[in-house]
Amino acid sequence: MNFSRYIATRILNKGQEKNNISSPIVKIGITGITLGVAVMIITMAVVTGFQQQIIHKIITFTSHLQINDYDPNQSLEPNPISFNEDLLEKIATTDNVKHIQAFATKNGILKTKTENEGIILKGVSTDYDWEYLKPYVSEGQVLSLHKDSISKGIFISQTLANKLSLTLNQKLLVYFMIKKKLNDTTFNGTNYIEYEPRVKDFYVKGIFNTGFSDFDKNLVFVDLKQIQKLNYWKENEVAGYEIYLNDFNLLDTSLENLNDVIGYNYTVASVKQLQSAIFSWLDMIDVNAIIIISLMVLVAAINMISALLILILERTNLVGILKALGLANASVRKIFFHMSIQLLIKGLFFGNLIGIGFCWLQLQFKFLSLNPDTYYLDSVPINLSILHILLINLGTIITCLLMMFLPTLILNKITPIKAIRFS
Repeated sequence: MNFSRYIATRILNKGQEKNNISSPIVKIGITGITLGVAVMIITMAVVTGFQQQIIHKIITFTSHLQINDYDPNQSLEPNPISFNEDLLEKIATTDNVKHIQAFATKNGILKTKTENEGIILKGVSTDYDWEYLKPYVSEGQVLSLHKDSISKGIFISQTLANKLSLTLNQKLLVYFMIKKKLNDTTFNGTNYIEYEPRVKDFYVKGIFNTGFSDFDKNLVFVDLKQIQKLNYWKENEVAGYEIYLNDFNLLDTSLENLNDVIGYNYTVASVKQLQSAIFSWLDMIDVNAIIIISLMVLVAAINMISALLILILERTNLVGILKALGLANASVRKIFFHMSIQLLIKGLFFGNLIGIGFCWLQLQFKFLSLNPDTYYLDSVPINLSILHILLINLGTIITCLLMMFLPTLILNKITPIKAIRFS
């Protein structure tokens, strides 16, 4: 058996048996590492889980990338664009592109017998990928669309359904303001556009609930052909195209590649640009997580230094005897180094046990809830990543071992004569 490791194990075991002054200090050191590692694992799991859930919900409504007409005065009712099949095929085969789908949006007022609410209708076609929204369907089903007919179905949020007391298959009216014509009449030399009211009836075919109030409060889904008909657009004219990617981490690269493909007549915007405020908020959460993890690592290291320093001071006479027997400073330092490793291993074990256990319980039972109106989620999300756990453990080990070298320097100042004399 390694001599230094044997002595270190004996010292720790005897210290626990005799209840020396170092015993509670050692326990505090182990507890500090345990809590630090547990908090770091929980923090990383919650932060990454929160970001994943929020980004997933944003992408559900906006996709990774959007192609629109190049218009400096962007609005919810942009100018129509039309791509030929060759260009669509070229976009679809671009690196990292998973799916492309057409869409259009239009403002309207949803009216029932007793209530009315301003909404944004999002027109989608048969190429729309419902897989992102299906997990959030609370009643009914997603829209069933066909190329040869125009659907009167409408897919609304639970928020609107509750506010307007809507149920499945219920008929409702949506009012629109449609551009009528460009008059020759001018005001101060400027032509103006007249609008005329239009009304269409729809039937509730499905209700979804994402908990993302920014979208749930006013966004509904209808057949794209309804929007085209209201705007007097041709069959191949749409407001834009949504693009889903295989790898979110390659978002910026894919944005550049698509810009090269479509040319300068159109614009490509990423979800980070379309929802810049939310992504800035998510970046701030990253900063908070880094600060918390850094502080926890520092606290764990300081606890280890304190525990090791107490152990050294309490065993000063033993250090003197070992040196008198001819043991070099490096060998004495190894004894306390092995003691530190044993304490660190215990702290890491219990820290991982508590941290991972807490995350698993939250995943299974969701006992920690959130206010969806504030956090966009109804419970604390968890993303347990083996890589994150390994990095946290590795970072803690490296930091603690580097910091533990400092208190062992005091061993060089302990001489056999002084140590034995005052023992």
